[in-house]
Amino acid sequence: MVTTAGALFIISAVVLFFFWIYGIVSFYFDLRYQFIPAAREYLRDDEQDNRPDPEEYL
Repeated sequence: MVTTAGALFIISAVVLFFFWIYGIVSFYFDLRYQFIPAAREYLRDDEQDNRPDPEEYL
């Protein structure tokens, strides 16, 4: 038979596991939809700044 302490331990472990998984999934979506696009935009702007303006040669 499960004791009260054992039941509380199992419940608390499940709750902590839920928040751990939620944090990992949230971090994944933050990376995918915020940080990676921002880094791509930053790198794209950097590359365009180094290119010469074609209208200068006309």
